[in-house]
Amino acid sequence: MSLKSYEAIYDHGQMRWLGDSPQVEEARVIVTILSELSAIATSVKHQPSTRIAGKGKIIGDIISPAAPIEEWNCAK
Repeated sequence: MSLKSYEAIYDHGQMRWLGDSPQVEEARVIVTILSELSAIATSVKHQPSTRIAGKGKIIGDIISPAAPIEEWNCAK
């Protein structure tokens, strides 16, 4: 058995999926009730101000790290 998570809003007996919906005909579900639904239901991707659009510049390589891997301190 594998577990997968899906987000949905239950409203008046109907499920509204917030992303991908499960591809099953029948399933057993566990429901978690969040007290502040309004913050989740109204989440909107924010857009930057039009006043700054086109003013950014990429300088240098954005793929390679700025410091050599030997200098990284994460595994020490």
